[in-house]
Amino acid sequence: MLKIGLDAMGGDFAPEAAVKGAVMASAEIGADSKIVLFGDKERIEAILAGESCPADRFEIVPTTEVIEMGDHPAKAFQQKADSSITVGFAHLAKDAIQGFASAGSTGAMMVGSMQVIKPIDGIIRPTISSLVPTVAGRPALLLDVGLNVDCKPEVLNQYGLIGSIYAESVLGIPNPRVAILNIGEEETKGNAQSKAAHEMMKASGRFNFVGNVESSHIFSGKVADVIVCDGFTGNVILKMAEGLYRINNALGGNNNKFWEAMNYEHVGGTPVLGVGAPVIIGHGCSSPLAIRSMILSTEHTAKAGLTEKLRLAFTD
Repeated sequence: MLKIGLDAMGGDFAPEAAVKGAVMASAEIGADSKIVLFGDKERIEAILAGESCPADRFEIVPTTEVIEMGDHPAKAFQQKADSSITVGFAHLAKDAIQGFASAGSTGAMMVGSMQVIKPIDGIIRPTISSLVPTVAGRPALLLDVGLNVDCKPEVLNQYGLIGSIYAESVLGIPNPRVAILNIGEEETKGNAQSKAAHEMMKASGRFNFVGNVESSHIFSGKVADVIVCDGFTGNVILKMAEGLYRINNALGGNNNKFWEAMNYEHVGGTPVLGVGAPVIIGHGCSSPLAIRSMILSTEHTAKAGLTEKLRLAFTD
Protein backbone atom coordinates (compact mmCIF):
# COMPACT_ATOMS: atom_id res chain seq x y z
CA MET A 1 0.00 0.00 0.00
CA LEU A 2 1.38 3.38 -1.05
CA LYS A 3 0.78 5.96 1.67
CA ILE A 4 0.73 9.68 0.92
CA GLY A 5 1.11 11.96 3.92
CA LEU A 6 -0.66 15.31 4.12
CA ASP A 7 -0.09 18.05 6.67
CA ALA A 8 -3.72 18.69 7.56
CA MET A 9 -2.76 21.75 9.62
CA GLY A 10 -0.77 23.50 6.88
CA GLY A 11 -2.04 26.49 4.94
CA ASP A 12 -4.00 29.68 5.48
CA PHE A 13 -7.33 27.82 5.51
CA ALA A 14 -6.31 24.68 7.38
CA PRO A 15 -7.54 22.29 8.48
CA GLU A 16 -10.76 22.82 6.52
CA ALA A 17 -9.19 23.28 3.08
CA ALA A 18 -6.66 20.51 3.64
CA VAL A 19 -9.18 17.93 4.78
CA LYS A 20 -11.73 18.84 2.11
CA GLY A 21 -8.98 18.58 -0.50
CA ALA A 22 -8.05 15.17 0.89
CA VAL A 23 -11.67 14.06 0.52
CA MET A 24 -11.61 15.16 -3.13
CA ALA A 25 -8.31 13.37 -3.75
CA SER A 26 -9.46 10.16 -2.03
CA ALA A 27 -11.97 9.64 -4.81
CA GLU A 28 -9.22 9.83 -7.44
CA ILE A 29 -6.14 8.12 -6.02
CA GLY A 30 -5.32 4.56 -6.94
CA ALA A 31 -6.87 1.59 -5.18
CA ASP A 32 -3.41 0.75 -3.89
CA SER A 33 -2.92 4.19 -2.29
CA LYS A 34 -4.07 5.72 0.97
CA ILE A 35 -3.92 9.27 2.35
CA VAL A 36 -2.46 9.77 5.82
CA LEU A 37 -3.55 12.95 7.61
CA PHE A 38 -1.31 14.56 10.23
CA GLY A 39 -2.99 16.98 12.61
CA ASP A 40 -5.67 17.65 15.20
CA LYS A 41 -7.65 14.39 15.17
CA GLU A 42 -10.88 15.83 16.59
CA ARG A 43 -10.99 18.71 14.13
CA ILE A 44 -10.12 16.43 11.22
CA GLU A 45 -12.87 13.97 12.13
CA ALA A 46 -15.39 16.80 12.58
CA ILE A 47 -14.66 18.12 9.08
CA LEU A 48 -14.89 14.63 7.61
CA ALA A 49 -18.26 14.16 9.31
CA GLY A 50 -19.42 17.46 7.82
CA GLU A 51 -18.41 16.16 4.39
CA SER A 52 -20.25 12.86 5.03
CA CYS A 53 -16.94 11.08 4.51
CA PRO A 54 -16.09 8.04 6.65
CA ALA A 55 -12.98 8.67 8.75
CA ASP A 56 -11.71 5.17 8.06
CA ARG A 57 -11.11 6.17 4.45
CA PHE A 58 -7.98 7.82 5.83
CA GLU A 59 -5.28 7.06 8.32
CA ILE A 60 -5.10 9.83 10.91
CA VAL A 61 -1.92 10.51 12.89
CA PRO A 62 -2.81 12.79 15.84
CA THR A 63 -0.54 15.78 16.49
CA THR A 64 -0.91 18.59 18.99
CA GLU A 65 1.22 21.40 17.57
CA VAL A 66 1.38 23.54 14.43
CA ILE A 67 4.37 25.33 12.90
CA GLU A 68 2.93 28.73 12.08
CA MET A 69 3.97 30.82 9.08
CA GLY A 70 5.56 33.38 11.40
CA ASP A 71 7.64 30.85 13.35
CA HIS A 72 11.38 30.55 12.80
CA PRO A 73 11.48 27.40 10.61
CA ALA A 74 14.53 25.64 12.07
CA LYS A 75 13.74 26.48 15.70
CA ALA A 76 10.07 25.57 15.38
CA PHE A 77 10.91 22.29 13.66
CA GLN A 78 13.01 21.29 16.68
CA GLN A 79 10.94 22.86 19.46
CA LYS A 80 7.54 21.73 18.18
CA ALA A 81 8.35 18.04 18.09
CA ASP A 82 4.68 17.10 17.91
CA SER A 83 3.82 19.44 15.05
CA SER A 84 2.14 18.04 11.96
CA ILE A 85 5.17 18.85 9.78
CA THR A 86 7.79 17.41 12.15
CA VAL A 87 5.82 14.21 12.75
CA GLY A 88 5.10 13.92 9.03
CA PHE A 89 8.80 14.03 8.18
CA ALA A 90 9.55 11.47 10.88
CA HIS A 91 7.10 9.09 9.22
CA LEU A 92 8.59 9.82 5.79
CA ALA A 93 12.11 9.14 7.06
CA LYS A 94 11.17 5.68 8.31
CA ASP A 95 9.13 4.90 5.17
CA ALA A 96 5.85 4.77 7.07
CA ILE A 97 4.63 7.08 4.27
CA GLN A 98 6.10 7.27 0.77
CA GLY A 99 5.50 10.96 0.11
CA PHE A 100 4.68 14.06 2.14
CA ALA A 101 2.86 17.24 1.12
CA SER A 102 2.05 20.47 2.93
CA ALA A 103 0.75 23.96 2.22
CA GLY A 104 2.26 25.08 5.53
CA SER A 105 5.56 26.74 6.36
CA THR A 106 7.86 26.53 3.33
CA GLY A 107 10.86 27.08 5.57
CA ALA A 108 9.93 24.21 7.87
CA MET A 109 9.31 21.95 4.88
CA MET A 110 12.79 22.75 3.59
CA VAL A 111 14.30 22.09 7.03
CA GLY A 112 12.65 18.67 7.04
CA SER A 113 13.74 17.98 3.48
CA MET A 114 17.37 18.92 4.09
CA GLN A 115 17.91 17.75 7.67
CA VAL A 116 15.61 14.74 8.05
CA ILE A 117 15.25 13.31 4.55
CA LYS A 118 18.56 14.82 3.34
CA PRO A 119 19.92 15.32 -0.18
CA ILE A 120 20.69 12.33 -2.37
CA ASP A 121 24.40 11.50 -2.37
CA GLY A 122 26.15 13.22 -5.25
CA ILE A 123 23.67 16.07 -5.61
CA ILE A 124 25.36 19.35 -4.74
CA ARG A 125 22.17 21.26 -4.05
CA PRO A 126 18.55 20.09 -4.26
CA THR A 127 16.19 22.33 -6.18
CA ILE A 128 12.56 23.33 -6.26
CA SER A 129 10.83 23.35 -9.60
CA SER A 130 7.59 24.46 -11.15
CA LEU A 131 5.53 23.36 -14.11
CA VAL A 132 4.74 26.10 -16.60
CA PRO A 133 2.03 25.76 -19.28
CA THR A 134 2.91 26.03 -22.95
CA VAL A 135 0.85 26.70 -26.04
CA ALA A 136 2.14 23.36 -27.35
CA GLY A 137 -0.23 21.70 -24.90
CA ARG A 138 2.19 20.00 -22.53
CA PRO A 139 3.92 21.59 -19.54
CA ALA A 140 7.57 22.56 -19.31
CA LEU A 141 9.64 22.25 -16.15
CA LEU A 142 11.38 25.34 -14.77
CA LEU A 143 14.12 24.92 -12.16
CA ASP A 144 15.29 26.38 -9.82
CA VAL A 145 12.43 28.69 -8.81
CA GLY A 146 13.69 30.09 -5.53
CA LEU A 147 15.68 27.69 -3.39
CA ASN A 148 19.19 28.60 -4.59
CA VAL A 149 19.37 32.21 -5.72
CA ASP A 150 23.05 31.89 -6.65
CA CYS A 151 24.15 28.78 -8.53
CA LYS A 152 27.57 27.67 -9.68
CA PRO A 153 27.79 26.25 -13.22
CA GLU A 154 28.18 22.69 -11.92
CA VAL A 155 24.94 23.06 -9.96
CA LEU A 156 23.08 24.24 -13.07
CA ASN A 157 24.54 21.29 -14.95
CA GLN A 158 23.11 18.93 -12.32
CA TYR A 159 19.75 20.67 -12.61
CA GLY A 160 19.77 19.69 -16.27
CA LEU A 161 20.05 16.02 -15.37
CA ILE A 162 17.58 16.24 -12.47
CA GLY A 163 15.04 18.06 -14.64
CA SER A 164 15.49 15.60 -17.50
CA ILE A 165 14.84 12.61 -15.23
CA TYR A 166 11.76 14.29 -13.73
CA ALA A 167 10.35 15.26 -17.13
CA GLU A 168 10.76 11.73 -18.47
CA SER A 169 9.63 9.72 -15.44
CA VAL A 170 6.90 11.97 -14.00
CA LEU A 171 5.71 14.03 -16.98
CA GLY A 172 6.12 11.19 -19.47
CA ILE A 173 8.16 13.21 -21.98
CA PRO A 174 10.56 10.95 -23.91
CA ASN A 175 14.09 12.30 -24.34
CA PRO A 176 13.13 15.75 -22.96
CA ARG A 177 14.85 18.79 -24.43
CA VAL A 178 16.93 20.62 -21.82
CA ALA A 179 17.91 24.26 -22.25
CA ILE A 180 19.54 26.92 -20.12
CA LEU A 181 17.75 30.26 -19.80
CA ASN A 182 19.79 33.06 -21.34
CA ILE A 183 19.52 36.48 -22.97
CA GLY A 184 20.17 35.04 -26.42
CA GLU A 185 20.27 31.74 -28.27
CA GLU A 186 23.92 32.04 -29.32
CA GLU A 187 26.51 30.13 -27.30
CA THR A 188 28.51 33.31 -26.78
CA LYS A 189 25.63 35.14 -25.05
CA GLY A 190 25.18 35.55 -21.32
CA ASN A 191 27.24 36.13 -18.20
CA ALA A 192 30.19 34.06 -17.00
CA GLN A 193 27.88 31.72 -15.06
CA SER A 194 25.61 30.87 -18.00
CA LYS A 195 28.51 30.50 -20.44
CA ALA A 196 30.33 28.07 -18.16
CA ALA A 197 27.13 26.14 -17.48
CA HIS A 198 26.44 25.97 -21.22
CA GLU A 199 29.85 24.39 -21.84
CA MET A 200 29.32 21.80 -19.09
CA MET A 201 25.81 20.89 -20.23
CA LYS A 202 26.90 20.62 -23.86
CA ALA A 203 29.75 18.29 -22.93
CA SER A 204 27.73 16.23 -20.45
CA GLY A 205 26.10 13.79 -22.84
CA ARG A 206 23.75 12.64 -20.05
CA PHE A 207 20.69 14.50 -21.29
CA ASN A 208 19.31 16.05 -24.46
CA PHE A 209 20.84 19.52 -24.23
CA VAL A 210 19.51 21.90 -26.90
CA GLY A 211 21.41 25.05 -25.90
CA ASN A 212 20.17 28.44 -24.77
CA VAL A 213 16.54 29.51 -24.63
CA GLU A 214 15.26 33.07 -24.35
CA SER A 215 12.49 33.93 -21.90
CA SER A 216 10.17 34.76 -24.81
CA HIS A 217 10.09 31.05 -25.68
CA ILE A 218 9.44 29.66 -22.19
CA PHE A 219 5.71 29.31 -22.75
CA SER A 220 5.89 28.23 -26.38
CA GLY A 221 6.93 24.63 -25.77
CA LYS A 222 8.72 24.69 -29.12
CA VAL A 223 12.29 24.93 -27.83
CA ALA A 224 12.61 23.10 -24.51
CA ASP A 225 10.82 20.81 -22.07
CA VAL A 226 13.20 21.58 -19.18
CA ILE A 227 14.45 25.11 -18.58
CA VAL A 228 17.38 25.55 -16.21
CA CYS A 229 18.18 28.77 -14.35
CA ASP A 230 19.27 30.01 -10.93
CA GLY A 231 16.65 30.44 -8.23
CA PHE A 232 16.67 34.24 -8.39
CA THR A 233 15.79 34.29 -12.08
CA GLY A 234 13.34 31.41 -11.81
CA ASN A 235 11.46 33.00 -8.93
CA VAL A 236 11.14 36.30 -10.81
CA ILE A 237 9.69 34.46 -13.83
CA LEU A 238 7.32 32.39 -11.69
CA LYS A 239 5.90 35.40 -9.85
CA MET A 240 5.61 37.40 -13.05
CA ALA A 241 3.58 34.56 -14.57
CA GLU A 242 1.35 34.39 -11.48
CA GLY A 243 0.82 38.14 -11.67
CA LEU A 244 -0.12 37.99 -15.35
CA TYR A 245 -2.59 35.21 -14.57
CA ARG A 246 -4.28 37.32 -11.89
CA ILE A 247 -4.44 40.36 -14.17
CA ASN A 248 -5.81 38.34 -17.05
CA ASN A 249 -8.33 36.68 -14.75
CA ALA A 250 -9.48 40.07 -13.44
CA LEU A 251 -10.00 41.20 -17.03
CA GLY A 252 -12.05 38.10 -17.79
CA GLY A 253 -9.50 36.63 -20.17
CA ASN A 254 -8.86 33.19 -18.66
CA ASN A 255 -11.18 31.35 -21.01
CA ASN A 256 -8.72 29.08 -22.80
CA LYS A 257 -6.64 26.03 -21.87
CA PHE A 258 -3.34 27.90 -21.73
CA TRP A 259 -4.46 30.48 -19.18
CA GLU A 260 -6.42 27.95 -17.17
CA ALA A 261 -3.27 25.82 -16.93
CA MET A 262 -1.57 28.82 -15.32
CA ASN A 263 -3.90 28.41 -12.33
CA TYR A 264 -1.79 27.06 -9.44
CA GLU A 265 -4.82 25.12 -8.16
CA HIS A 266 -4.39 22.59 -10.96
CA VAL A 267 -0.68 22.12 -10.21
CA GLY A 268 -1.04 21.97 -6.45
CA GLY A 269 2.55 22.35 -5.33
CA THR A 270 6.25 22.54 -5.97
CA PRO A 271 8.34 19.35 -5.74
CA VAL A 272 11.65 19.41 -3.89
CA LEU A 273 13.97 17.57 -6.28
CA GLY A 274 17.17 15.92 -5.16
CA VAL A 275 16.20 14.76 -1.65
CA GLY A 276 15.69 11.17 -0.54
CA ALA A 277 11.88 10.99 -0.74
CA PRO A 278 9.00 12.76 -2.52
CA VAL A 279 8.25 16.12 -0.87
CA ILE A 280 5.73 18.61 -2.30
CA ILE A 281 5.27 22.17 -1.02
CA GLY A 282 1.98 23.95 -1.74
CA HIS A 283 0.86 27.57 -1.73
CA GLY A 284 -0.07 28.91 1.68
CA CYS A 285 -3.40 30.08 0.27
CA SER A 286 -4.22 26.63 -1.13
CA SER A 287 -7.89 25.88 -1.69
CA PRO A 288 -9.36 22.38 -1.42
CA LEU A 289 -8.84 22.01 -5.19
CA ALA A 290 -5.15 22.93 -4.85
CA ILE A 291 -4.74 20.45 -1.98
CA ARG A 292 -6.38 17.75 -4.08
CA SER A 293 -3.96 18.49 -6.93
CA MET A 294 -1.00 18.47 -4.52
CA ILE A 295 -1.93 15.04 -3.15
CA LEU A 296 -2.37 13.56 -6.63
CA SER A 297 0.97 15.05 -7.70
CA THR A 298 2.68 13.50 -4.67
CA GLU A 299 1.15 10.11 -5.44
CA HIS A 300 2.19 10.34 -9.09
CA THR A 301 5.76 11.29 -8.17
CA ALA A 302 6.03 8.44 -5.68
CA LYS A 303 4.68 5.88 -8.15
CA ALA A 304 7.08 7.10 -10.84
CA GLY A 305 10.01 6.04 -8.66
CA LEU A 306 11.68 9.41 -9.16
CA THR A 307 13.85 9.23 -6.02
CA GLU A 308 15.41 5.91 -7.00
CA LYS A 309 16.00 7.08 -10.55
CA LEU A 310 17.80 10.16 -9.28
CA ARG A 311 19.77 8.09 -6.80
CA LEU A 312 20.93 5.76 -9.57
CA ALA A 313 21.83 8.67 -11.86
CA PHE A 314 24.08 10.22 -9.24
CA THR A 315 25.74 6.99 -8.13
CA ASP A 316 29.15 7.38 -9.77
